[in-house]
Amino acid sequence: MPYVITEPCIGTKDASCVEVCPVDCIHTTDEALQYYINPDQCIDCAACEMACPVTAIFHDADVPARWNSYISVNADYYRNKA
Repeated sequence: MPYVITEPCIGTKDASCVEVCPVDCIHTTDEALQYYINPDQCIDCAACEMACPVTAIFHDADVPARWNSYISVNADYYRNKA
C-alpha cells in the first residue's frame, strides 16, 4: 500500500486529499471516522500527502510507529466493502 491515512484525520475528515487524487482512490462514508486510501488503486503520486492539512497521510514505509495499525485499517476498509 503506497499511502496511508492515519489518526489525525479522525475528527477532521477534510476532503482536500480527495480533491487532488488523480485516480479517485480515497473514500469514506458518513458513518466512517476518517478517509481511507484504496491500496489497490493508489499510484503512489504523493498528491494527497501534500494536500492534507493535518499531516495524516504518510507513505506506508514512513508511517510513525504509533500509527502503524492504520496500514491495515486502510486496507481492511476496502476488503470489508467487497
